[in-house]
Amino acid sequence: KVEAYHKRKLSDKFFCVYLDATYLPLRRETFEREAVYIAIGIKPNGHKEVIDYCIAPSENIEVWTDMLQNMKSRGLKQVELFLSDGVV
Repeated sequence: KVEAYHKRKLSDKFFCVYLDATYLPLRRETFEREAVYIAIGIKPNGHKEVIDYCIAPSENIEVWTDMLQNMKSRGLKQVELFLSDGVV
């Protein structure tokens, strides 16, 4: 189900896309804090949708670039406004 979520077709238009990452303690081989990236879109009708998310050891521009390219390849074409911090 997770793989299907990350490959699903996206709406081509969003009024706004909010991009952010936060660090959460994740239980894998060790208990370390990892960056959870999230992209939340607001459609022209006001409906909010989690467009995509991913987990990586730290926040960096390469992960954001991969996420944005993936969203574009899944159908995202027009965004009026992107909101993000300084890393994206």
